[in-house]
This record gives sequence, C-alpha cells and structure tokens, in this order.
Amino acid sequence: MDMKPCRNSLVVKTSHVLPPDTNNHGTLFGGKLMAHIDDVAAIAAVRHARKPVVTASTDSVDFLEPVKEGDSICVEAFVTWAHHTSMEVFVKAVTENLLTGERKICATAFSTFVALDEEGKPTSVPQVYPVSDQEKQLHESAPERATQRKKRRGHSKEMAATFGTDYPWNGTH
Repeated sequence: MDMKPCRNSLVVKTSHVLPPDTNNHGTLFGGKLMAHIDDVAAIAAVRHARKPVVTASTDSVDFLEPVKEGDSICVEAFVTWAHHTSMEVFVKAVTENLLTGERKICATAFSTFVALDEEGKPTSVPQVYPVSDQEKQLHESAPERATQRKKRRGHSKEMAATFGTDYPWNGTH
C-alpha cells in the first residue's frame, strides 16, 4: 500500500452562520460546530483511505472564539497520521466576520477514524507522510496523542462497566 502525503486528504468546508444555527446569544451552537468538525474530518479520512470510515473518537473540542450569526465558519481537516486501520485527523475551524474580513481560529480538534472493509470490519489504510513544517509537527506528536487516547478509552470502558445501562439511583435520590 502506497504512502500518501497529508495534503492529499485536505478538506475545506465554508458555511454561512444563519439564525437557525445559533443559540439565544446569537452564536453558533457548539453541537453544530461539532457536527461540522465530524463531517469534514470524516471526508478527510475517506479521502485518505478511499474506504468507508467510522468515528472512533474526537479529542476535546475547545471553543476558542464565538462564531456569530452572519459570520462564516470555515472548517479544514487533513489526516496527520495513520496506524494500521486508524487515522488521526487534525481539524481547524476559522470564523470570519464577512463584513470586516476579521478571521479568528474558533476551535481545533483531533478525531480518529477507522477504515472498514465490505463486511464492516476494520481494514488497513495507507501510511501518511508530512511535507510542511506544520504537518511534520503534527505527525511527530501523533504517537503520544494515540497513547493518551488509548488510556482515555480504557478509562471510558471502566466507567461504562461501573455504571452499566441502568439508572444508578433506581428511583431514589
């Protein structure tokens, strides 16, 4: 399987922030931004693997700047690292005041996707290689993030086993 450069998976999506997309403060719903992030990251993963993918995880999404009604939101994503069947995707969201041209990074995130074969089972993906200094920085630091994700996933499984599917108070407070 051939290696591919990070930039081959680049996806850019720009949307206008309209009133139905906003909360009572006139800013973009956080969940709406998270949906944009997942959508663009998934396209980048499919573009890299050329196979169907599923979201395995999204690292913390930090909302750095508000996105206001009337602004645009530009979400960019590309694969930074691949490991057997999974891919790490870096996502950057930029808000732009369309009247003044002022642009600000409003969020960044890392998502992990797993490629699937025809039976819906994990399947191998091409390795990725960085070209730019920024891509190199993200690529080199990816194994540490993968280790942290693995630890976090283990903790999530422990929490799931501890709490189970039943409501924990069984009708009492």
